[in-house]
Amino acid sequence: MPESESAKLAAIAWIREQMDNYALTLDDLMAAGCFDVEPSPGEAAAAEIPDATDKPTPIEATAVQQPPKKAVLYRNAMGQSWDGTGEYPDWLQRAVNAGQSIDFYRVD
Repeated sequence: MPESESAKLAAIAWIREQMDNYALTLDDLMAAGCFDVEPSPGEAAAAEIPDATDKPTPIEATAVQQPPKKAVLYRNAMGQSWDGTGEYPDWLQRAVNAGQSIDFYRVD
């Protein structure tokens, strides 16, 4: 099995474990916006035809823009990353507790 395939399987196992730990379902994740949902063909066609009467709703007009994501400072072989703010993520805390230097995971 290629290394990338085994890494993918390990990531899937970790995700399933987290979903079990927090009693999450796929519907919960979709409702939280974790996945890009492709519009159906009918919705895509309707979205391409602009309507002159379309004006932003008050919510859209006053929407607060999200701050830019911080650069990744640490990353492991599984692709998990951390920007260095707040507490160590679980994966990094376990590695440090096991004696691994945090600098090993530093992205330059």
